[in-house]
Amino acid sequence: MELDLDILSQQAIDELKTVNDFLRWGVSRFNGSDIYYGHGTDNPWDECLSLISFALNMPPQLNADVLSSNLTLSERETIVELIALRITTKKPAAYLTNVAYFVDLPFYVNESVLVPRSPIGELIRNKFEGLIKQEPTRIMDLCTGSACIAIACAYAFPDAEVDALDISPEALSIADENIHRLDVADQVVPIMSDVFSGVSGLQYDLIVSNPPYVDAEDIDDMPEEFHHEPAIGLASGNDGLDITRVILAQAADHLTDDGVLIVEVGNSMIHLQAEYPQVPFNWIEFEHGGLGVFSLTKAQLVEYKSLFTK
Repeated sequence: MELDLDILSQQAIDELKTVNDFLRWGVSRFNGSDIYYGHGTDNPWDECLSLISFALNMPPQLNADVLSSNLTLSERETIVELIALRITTKKPAAYLTNVAYFVDLPFYVNESVLVPRSPIGELIRNKFEGLIKQEPTRIMDLCTGSACIAIACAYAFPDAEVDALDISPEALSIADENIHRLDVADQVVPIMSDVFSGVSGLQYDLIVSNPPYVDAEDIDDMPEEFHHEPAIGLASGNDGLDITRVILAQAADHLTDDGVLIVEVGNSMIHLQAEYPQVPFNWIEFEHGGLGVFSLTKAQLVEYKSLFTK
């Protein structure tokens, strides 16, 4: 007869000793559950390791000496509690720890913002190589959420000014906290804005956006973990493109002559291509996984503006 999680948890606290013991135990529990990985990790090992490292106040990568070390009773109890909560609540691990890493930077997160996980992080690491002509001096992160893209851009381009836009006061509060925690208040400014409404007359060399883009069908089919995230950060109409259409129609007005727009639309790229078959979206290929991110230059946005403003 299969034991319930409470019994298994107490057995682990009483009988297991090392970090490796609890890593193995946690992976076994995750493998026996129906949790979904998609908020920073894609497998039970990394998911469990993220919870254990947090419980131990250690960096995410634990070396062999730490893995083989014994744990105190309170450490064992904390680790088991986090693993059990991950299974029973279906909350993404980042909401249990209030920490998510993006481009190697630690961001404070709660359920007011999406868990950072965009493939745009790879572009930031590469300083948008092949997409921009020169280093940007003014950058906009549109639909900033936790400000992960804005802050990562500030680190990548220390001479740039970065505006972090969002419509959600709760998200902007988290963004402001991260801006100060990561010491970029002299570079990054949070701005309340419904798409471009808060930056009238301003232009940027680079606009980056990970807007809501999940279509109605995918919203209904998403694993439970996604329903802990704010719906305002995910849903965007029947085909997932309501906000993207506004961005395409108005972005040219907010770009400098050599400016570039980069937008993530995920699976809704299918709807976007079907709606605008004439538009030569540059769909970016990622070395480390990810799809549905396009770039367009200001010139292209101007050329096809009549389509975007219909």
